[in-house]
Amino acid sequence: MALGIITGSGTYALPGMEPSGREVVATRFGETEVTRGRFAGQDVLHVSRHRDDHERLSSQVTHQANVVALKELGARAVLAVTVCGATDPTLALGELVVFDDLHFLANRLADGSLCTLHDRPGGPGRGHWVFEDPFSKPLRTALLEAARERGHAVRDGGCYGHVDGPRFNTKSEIRSLRAVGVSAVSQTAGPEMTLCGEAGLPYGLLGYVTDYANGVADEATPVETLMRLLRESGATLADTLAAAVGRIDLDAVPPVGTQIAWD
Repeated sequence: MALGIITGSGTYALPGMEPSGREVVATRFGETEVTRGRFAGQDVLHVSRHRDDHERLSSQVTHQANVVALKELGARAVLAVTVCGATDPTLALGELVVFDDLHFLANRLADGSLCTLHDRPGGPGRGHWVFEDPFSKPLRTALLEAARERGHAVRDGGCYGHVDGPRFNTKSEIRSLRAVGVSAVSQTAGPEMTLCGEAGLPYGLLGYVTDYANGVADEATPVETLMRLLRESGATLADTLAAAVGRIDLDAVPPVGTQIAWD
């Protein structure tokens, strides 16, 4: 039994993690790399979405393989982090967001295929994931309390908007997302959260604001500022995760929602 941790741009390893080994895990969706170890006194399974040196762009992340590998290796829940662009102008650069809602209408992976683990007619576990709120409340609480304990500015709640990469968005695209209440956007967590839900893995997402999305601020965030904050994000995100993992009792974190299955 372990906690899964998925990190993204700027956080390719977990500072302070005591790794016991990295392994290539073969799944029916392909191979992925998982690092086992201890982090903040807990057993964890770590996946770096983009791999070392940002090998994979957002459009090349193997979401299905990542989630299935964590499930098969014994993960009971998943904490994930992402750097993001604010569509809410009241968010500050460098602020953390513990999301409580999702905007991912396309429900498709980067290759255009449907974002689901149920890709085979008659496959075991096939069905519908039904929920009210997509993010795990106990995991959200752990992240919020951890951020506050460590003195990091954090927003309680917000709608995460998944956008397709690797390009950034136009002003009109961002206006449409703002109109439906999206707080911040990035390019990876929509599929990840959806697949974790289908796999019965409670999921919590922590965002770090590196820029204002196109047209949100009077002046565009300089790329130099975005890159500086991206580099700085890793320490803040890892520090928050370290304080969060000890607050999580995996036996007391139930899956989110209900699976309507035909087994």
